[in-house]
Amino acid sequence: MSNQKLLFLCTGNYYRSRIAEALFNHLAILDRLDWRAESRGLRPKPEQMELSPIAVEYLMNHRIPLSLTAPVPKKLTLDDLAKASLVVAVYEDEHRPMVAEQFPVWEERVMYWKVPDIDITDPGEALPALDEEVRDLFELIKDGCASGCGAAMEF
Repeated sequence: MSNQKLLFLCTGNYYRSRIAEALFNHLAILDRLDWRAESRGLRPKPEQMELSPIAVEYLMNHRIPLSLTAPVPKKLTLDDLAKASLVVAVYEDEHRPMVAEQFPVWEERVMYWKVPDIDITDPGEALPALDEEVRDLFELIKDGCASGCGAAMEF
């Protein structure tokens, strides 16, 4: 299928989901994969209207253009979910309850990862885990396994 959309979710759409979005888009461009990632927040804060300095540093250090993520955080809408081919929330413990509260029909349709925010895990530990998750998912999508390849994909 062409023109597929991957949607990354986190709480504020300020740090983790934006890195995941930019990294995935960077990999897709390099590999000429016809997928595009976007990101949204379940509870973005108006005062965080730019990209996290941690995210900026990570992307710059990895030579990933900042233009591969949206310029400002965006709140998740039902329309965003409906247009996505695949939806990933970066931290199940935090995001599953938010998805269940805001979009109950979507709770079981979202893939959940285990990458906590900086109040729980230092970015030095969280960012390599996020990077690995994005790269693993990229390879599954590239291999045509976006909706699962048997035991190869665990939610």
